[in-house]
Amino acid sequence: MPQPFEATLEYARSQDQIDILHSFRERFLIPQHNDKNSVYFCGNSLGLQSSAVKYLMNAELDDWAKYGVEGHFEAKSPWFSYHQQFAAPLAKIVGAKKEEVVAMNTLTVNLHLLLLSFYRPKNGRYKIIMEAGAFPSDQYAIETQVRMYGYDPNEAIIEISPRTGAHTIEDEDILKAIADAGDSLAVVLFGGVNYYTGQLFDMKAITEAAHTVGAYCGFDLAHAVGNVPLQLHDWQVDFACWCSYKYLNSGPGAVGGAYVHELHGNNPDTFRLAGWWGNDEQNRFKMQKGFVPANGAASWQMSNAPVFNMVAHRASLDLFDKATLPALREKSIRMTAYMEYLLAQLSHLSFTIITPKDPAKRGAQLSLLFANRGREVFDALTANGVIADWREPNVIRIAPVPMYNNFEDCYRFFEILNEIK
Repeated sequence: MPQPFEATLEYARSQDQIDILHSFRERFLIPQHNDKNSVYFCGNSLGLQSSAVKYLMNAELDDWAKYGVEGHFEAKSPWFSYHQQFAAPLAKIVGAKKEEVVAMNTLTVNLHLLLLSFYRPKNGRYKIIMEAGAFPSDQYAIETQVRMYGYDPNEAIIEISPRTGAHTIEDEDILKAIADAGDSLAVVLFGGVNYYTGQLFDMKAITEAAHTVGAYCGFDLAHAVGNVPLQLHDWQVDFACWCSYKYLNSGPGAVGGAYVHELHGNNPDTFRLAGWWGNDEQNRFKMQKGFVPANGAASWQMSNAPVFNMVAHRASLDLFDKATLPALREKSIRMTAYMEYLLAQLSHLSFTIITPKDPAKRGAQLSLLFANRGREVFDALTANGVIADWREPNVIRIAPVPMYNNFEDCYRFFEILNEIK
């Protein structure tokens, strides 16, 4: 049974001493402030760099210099098959089979490619349900997909909002909206974790509800992948996509990822836009007409792997494999709860935590909605070495990431906040 929390530096350090993941912090490069480690709570926007990235990048540069084009087959990690090394670790992270996942493109590109496969309105089934206040790129993608088929977004897109006075969405409201849409519903698309509030949605229940009315179900996992437990295959999720520069620590603009359930991915009749690298590998260099899709999610690939863009991804996924998601999740729950406990000690600042209190309904993020002075507080945090994230109109998002943050970071954040008068 965990002991009660204490708002002291000694307690925070004692928790770090018994943390089985504590050594992973040493494998990341933490931005400095006045020659000391900053308090980096912005991993929900951009994860930190693994110290292995420079070594791995130099290795690829050396192979390029040494082999030129022959590096596709002669490099230590041959470029021809470079993307294949990510299937197994990504499958563990998202709860899928290896052939159901692929590292490729970027998040919104993948979202469009998947919607072209799964949003194919016909026979009165044309509506899409999504969360209100989804990240703008999701809103833009869905709006343009709907317009492409000649529908009015105001009529074809159903947005589920929090109830009056609330900040998060009730599960029952999502399930009711799906049932009410019925035969008119083509696709349900939610963020696995809402970027603004940090709410973790019940993806299993949402998928089941969508399938009950004959609709496909997909998720944007940008804020969920590497953050919360996922079982996409077992939940029967049809498709999903994600970026890797947040909790997956793979660098700015890093390669994205996609998941397609084997029911669709192994069906050659499932429509997908054709690209050379998505063609059956055995016939790829025959240069013939007639696209023959590879098995699984790999058939959604358009082009060969951007190797240099994937180097940091390789370094990060190796650490996830060693740390394991169950251990990361256990630490995340306790560290986020400690952060919440510390914030409750602050009575002189007027803010509300709008992230769900239930650990099962949130990941590593806490969103602090300020009644006033929010920007002033954020600027003061920045000046004192805290790297967090500001979102209009008055929210500071913080993410104690279990891979490299520790309990002392949480206490230092609390201490700095406490000194803001």
